[in-house]
Amino acid sequence: MTYKLDELAGEAGVAPRTVRYYVQRGLLPAPEFRGKDTSYGREHLARLRAIKVLQQAHLPLEEIQARLAGAGIDEIERIAAGAPPRALEARCAGPEEAAAAPPGASPPAAAPRGARWERVEIADGVELHVRTDAPESSRRIALDIESRYTTLAPKGSR
Repeated sequence: MTYKLDELAGEAGVAPRTVRYYVQRGLLPAPEFRGKDTSYGREHLARLRAIKVLQQAHLPLEEIQARLAGAGIDEIERIAAGAPPRALEARCAGPEEAAAAPPGASPPAAAPRGARWERVEIADGVELHVRTDAPESSRRIALDIESRYTTLAPKGSR
């Protein structure tokens, strides 16, 4: 599906001026045609929605641009849907490789063997692990943690 500038802006809930600004800044790719017949596609809409989600997580435009750079349409749509950005996926290790829980903590529910996990580096030596089939509420918690603490990490630690 293709959109005219006003249609795209309306679908994404932003002003047409914002779309032009994001194209100028490099957050959005240039539209397919110039002039009267300029059209935008699925990726443009997904990127605009992802930008809004990441802005709601209080990320600056520079960080948003870095996170979306090189991301495929599937990843961008995941972010737009509120899922935390995928950093690195790894197979779930067996219980013998699991980290020790803090004293007094109840053990987490066992993940199905072979479950897939996302690893997100928060700071040097600190990772957040989220099972790919985690409930949406858990994924939002992970996104909130990532957005709060990755901006606090020194530039060279990520």
